[in-house]
Amino acid sequence: FFVWLLLSRGWTPGERKRLYAITIFFVAAGLFWSQFEQAGSTLNLFADRATRTSILGWIFPSSYFQSLQPLFIIVFAPVFAWIWIALGSREPSSPTKFGMGLLGAGGGFGVLMIAATFNAAGALVSPMWLVIVYLLHAFGELALSPVGLSAMTKLAPMRVAGLMMGVWYLATSLGNFIGGRLASLYGSMPLPTLFGAIAAFGIGAGLAMLAMARPIKRLMGEVN
Repeated sequence: FFVWLLLSRGWTPGERKRLYAITIFFVAAGLFWSQFEQAGSTLNLFADRATRTSILGWIFPSSYFQSLQPLFIIVFAPVFAWIWIALGSREPSSPTKFGMGLLGAGGGFGVLMIAATFNAAGALVSPMWLVIVYLLHAFGELALSPVGLSAMTKLAPMRVAGLMMGVWYLATSLGNFIGGRLASLYGSMPLPTLFGAIAAFGIGAGLAMLAMARPIKRLMGEVN
């Protein structure tokens, strides 16, 4: 699809550059969602099988951990909005925010790798490990998700604006597909190895995105 899109005639030089930027954002978003959507699979299994589900004598179902991410989004969304407004002209560019989002997702799995190392000894780990993981993933989503949708709207040539909105959500589908393949490895390899590989995958992608932020910004033209 992207090969056809980029090689099609009729684009102005500026539009073609913005389409290249859209392609990069699409790939980055797919990589992010492949980690973020582990919440319903590998993270849920880790919560159920490897995490202590009690705090100060109160025993709760492992499914309660699934409530943390939406709670953090609700609590911190206004904080992120305030930070971007307060930064004014110093607000990070869209590529930089994408890099931050990927680092948040990868960093969460880095924390989970450490927790899995403790669990490898046979002990249930503290629930605070998963709290930190979900917090980092929520920060990643707040950095990437709203910015991505806005960038797609601004970057897309007018005659394919609707198509590009669909492409953005296609990135979510791609992420879910990759995430499903990653989740299928749960139980077939040591958890520290699995989570460490996902962490390296996410952090590496985030650092690459930060390194490419300026070239991508040039492709975007006047769009921030």
